[in-house]
Amino acid sequence: MNLKNLIFATFFLFVFQQTFAQRNYEGYNFFGLQGGITFFDIHTDDLVTEQREGFTAGFTTRGAFRNNFDLIYGLSFQSATVGVEGRESFGTKTQNIGYTIQGVQLNFLGSYNIIVKHLSFEFGPVFDLNGKMKLDDSKFEGYILTGYKKLTAKDIQEISRFNVRLAGGLTAGLEHFRISAQYQYGVTNILGGLNSKDLENDNFKGNSSTIIVAGVIYF
Repeated sequence: MNLKNLIFATFFLFVFQQTFAQRNYEGYNFFGLQGGITFFDIHTDDLVTEQREGFTAGFTTRGAFRNNFDLIYGLSFQSATVGVEGRESFGTKTQNIGYTIQGVQLNFLGSYNIIVKHLSFEFGPVFDLNGKMKLDDSKFEGYILTGYKKLTAKDIQEISRFNVRLAGGLTAGLEHFRISAQYQYGVTNILGGLNSKDLENDNFKGNSSTIIVAGVIYF
C-alpha cells in the first residue's frame, strides 16, 4: 500500500460516512484538526527496548451513523521514537540508542456515544505506512545490541513498512474541542522486514505499542 492508496481510501471513507450521516435524521458531520503526543514501544523478546515520546498531527472527521454510534476516520502524520539497548563493540556498559520512525496513518473507527457530542468510546483498525527505523545519531551505528555478538544498531533499521494496528480509547470534552486518549496495538510483525536481511537473528518478532494523548478541534 502506498500514499496514493491511503488518500484514495480516505476519500472513499469520507463519501461513505457522508452518505450515512445524511440518512440519519439527526445527522451531523464534523471536520477536525488534531495533534498530540505519542508514547511508542515495541513488544519483543528479540531486543531490549525503551518507550519514548514522539508526536502526531493530522485531520479527522466524525459523523453520526446510527442510534448512539458515530463513524470516525482520519489521516495523520506520526513521528515515533524508541530506544534499543546496546554497547560499544569492545565495551560492557550499555545504553539506550535512539531511533525514529516516521510515517502516515489511516484510521477507521467506530464510536459509541456515552454522552452525545461530549463523551465516547472509540475502537477499530489503524493502517500505517512508515519509513525505516532510523538511527538518531550515526555515531552508534557500530554498537552491538544487547543479546547479540555481532548484530549492530545499524542492522535493524529496515523494519516492515506497512503495519496494521487495533485501536481503542476515550474522547471527552465539548462539542468543538475534545481531548482523546487512545491505545494502539500492532497486530502485524513490525520487525518482520529484518528477517530477509541475513542477520544474526533470522526470526525477529515484534508488535508495536502506542499510547496517544491528543487534542481535537472540530469545525
